[in-house]
Amino acid sequence: MKTLLAVAAFIDKLNEKIGIFSGWLTTMLVLIVCYDVFTRYVLSSSSVAVQELEWHLFAVIFLFGAAYTFKHDRHVRVDVFYQNFSPKHKAWVNFLGSLIFLIPFTILVIKTSQIFVLNSFVISETSPDAGGLPARYVLKACIPLGFSFLLLQGISKTIHSLSEILATPESEVSA
Repeated sequence: MKTLLAVAAFIDKLNEKIGIFSGWLTTMLVLIVCYDVFTRYVLSSSSVAVQELEWHLFAVIFLFGAAYTFKHDRHVRVDVFYQNFSPKHKAWVNFLGSLIFLIPFTILVIKTSQIFVLNSFVISETSPDAGGLPARYVLKACIPLGFSFLLLQGISKTIHSLSEILATPESEVSA
């Protein structure tokens, strides 16, 4: 179990750094949106590339930030029952949810997006809009990468949940 927990700790550190990177991308996105608004409404000038950059950054923030959000348990969850569960029952929900839903789904997205990304690289896909951004394939490559980070975090969550499930309750230790 020590080895598994070391793997989980490594994954947690990796996704923590990626989450911080996503936070900086968010700051950059805010600055770019402010620039876009200023140039559009004050200077009466607009750029397709700037507008696309906003959407591209948003996509990367979402894809890379998902694992960080999951790590910190800030993702969307219907807590009708979960919030009242004991830590061990929560660990079971997290363990089974990760094994049955999260891990298979992320693997499915990673596998199915690879051809999508490869085709984009092969044709050196760019924006279809005049004045748009080049190298759209780089953005598309973020899809399997972002889901890989989420897969790793799902593995980490599974390990932490298993550790919680296997842990001896303190009441049994002190008895």
